[in-house]
Amino acid sequence: MSRLPLRVKLTLVFAVAMALVLSGAGLFVHQRVAADLSRALDQELRSRAQDLSALVLSGGSLRAGRGGLIEHGEAFAEVIAADGRVVDSTAPIGKLRLISSQEFARALRAPVFADRDSSPGLDEPARMLAIPLERAGKSFVLVVGSTRETRAEALRSLATSFFIGGPLALIVASFGGYLLAGAALRPIEAMRRRAEEISSSSLAERLPVPETNDEVARLGETLNEMLARIEDGIARERNFVTDASHELRTPLALLKTELELALREGRSADELEQAIRSAAAETDRLGRIANDLLLLARSEHGRLPLRTEPIDVADVLDTVGERFAPQAEALERKLSVQADEAPVIVGDRLRLEQALGNMVDNALRYGAGRVTLSAAQQYDSVELHVLDDGPGFQPAFLERAFERFSRGDDARSANGSGLGLAIAETVARAHGGSAHAANRAVGGADVWLELPRK
Repeated sequence: MSRLPLRVKLTLVFAVAMALVLSGAGLFVHQRVAADLSRALDQELRSRAQDLSALVLSGGSLRAGRGGLIEHGEAFAEVIAADGRVVDSTAPIGKLRLISSQEFARALRAPVFADRDSSPGLDEPARMLAIPLERAGKSFVLVVGSTRETRAEALRSLATSFFIGGPLALIVASFGGYLLAGAALRPIEAMRRRAEEISSSSLAERLPVPETNDEVARLGETLNEMLARIEDGIARERNFVTDASHELRTPLALLKTELELALREGRSADELEQAIRSAAAETDRLGRIANDLLLLARSEHGRLPLRTEPIDVADVLDTVGERFAPQAEALERKLSVQADEAPVIVGDRLRLEQALGNMVDNALRYGAGRVTLSAAQQYDSVELHVLDDGPGFQPAFLERAFERFSRGDDARSANGSGLGLAIAETVARAHGGSAHAANRAVGGADVWLELPRK
């Protein structure tokens, strides 16, 4: 059963359900018709008893009443005196009393119905009605009866119709269910065939969605949305790999060149030392890029580890400022911290210092003038700003400032990986916040992290 096609399974379930419905409906109709026929027979006996009682009270004979009142072979009647003798009857009853003594005693007081397995002269079940009569001051009991064969024949005919028509109706209904299941599953099969053709090289294709606005259509829309997310994810991964390969190629080429130069004959000790120092610097750069890539890869899978604790924002800004003070001094740049009223927040101190460090390093590399670290309190958040007095960001670059390996045109030849701001945004998102960049109205760039206060 588990290996059958879904269309066949649905048809079988529909067929079983229809069989139960038809069986229940047939049984219900049979019972209702049987009850209606029984009531009709009782009503017929009452009417016949009323007509024959009028005949008997007028002095007529039951034998004379045959024809219009008594149907030969199907109906019969008799009159029983108070002492239990049969005084009148239809053929072939004769003097045979049709009811028992107990029924006769009750019939002298009120009408009594009785059933018999056979009727006189006929091997057929019968139903009788006995009613009391008073004629010339004497009590009598009039018994009228009729065979139940007509009722039985009607029920047998009805059952035969059900036994013949029921299976035919079940076959027709099952065939209709099979066609209906096929029509319902056809869009799903079309989506399956298209999905079978889609590969990593053709993710731009989409599944056909029927214009029915039903469950199948919503399933197709959901799957197409999933394909769009997969396509976007794979595209970002491919771009990531391409950009990473490009970024790693330059330091690797420089490292190889320095090592090859160091291996040449005739190199002096100073030249060898310079080559080794240059190779070590490129190795450090490769290590930083690898660590940054690892951090970004972890964040893509929601696994960026955070060790949260209450931290003083002013202390974090001071620590970052002190760390980059020598670099600013070497560049003859001023670096200041303004965080007198900075609050305490819950976060990962090392990650926040890393993010702010990347922002300050970016400002020292590509900005100009003073670099300022400041904190601003909002209603439910804290903003950590890094400002500089340089030319600011290019308008087209602002939209992708936090993308991985994204650098402005004037920084493409600089010694940077384009991962600093991307890491800053990753750290902000890991804390439930966000990262922003803008150009200041007075000139220069403003990059800040917006973090929740709780």
